Amino acid sequence: MRFMMIVKATTDSEEGKMPSPELIEAMQKYNEELVKAGVLLAADGLQPSSSGIRISYPEPGSKPKIMDGPFTEAKEIIAGYTLIEVKSREEAIEWALRMPDPHGFGQGEIELRQVFEAVDLTDNPEFLEKEAALRKHVEEQKKA
Repeated sequence: MRFMMIVKATTDSEEGKMPSPELIEAMQKYNEELVKAGVLLAADGLQPSSSGIRISYPEPGSKPKIMDGPFTEAKEIIAGYTLIEVKSREEAIEWALRMPDPHGFGQGEIELRQVFEAVDLTDNPEFLEKEAALRKHVEEQKKA
């Protein structure tokens, strides 16, 4: 099962302040541990919301609304993520607890969310077959 560790933004990350060399070293060590355990799928930090774009759908069936950043509520903004594949929810929690404090200064916050698998969304065999083909195609593109 896949889980996403969502690192929430802080005032520092929204101001574009880079992580300290100590935090970068701690995150690199943590990511190496994830790789050695064979659970890391992806991990990236995101630029501040000032360079982001938000697309919303305020009216059903109408055109989407596009808004340039920055966005207000820093606690609701994502500063980075780590996607892992583990055997249980407990294992995901263990890994999340081992992640270095993403910002320090008492503002760090990580949200852990399980990712839907295609079979969680539908039992339509045609959809599941197309989804499996798409994922296989993505894997082949990565190898090329």
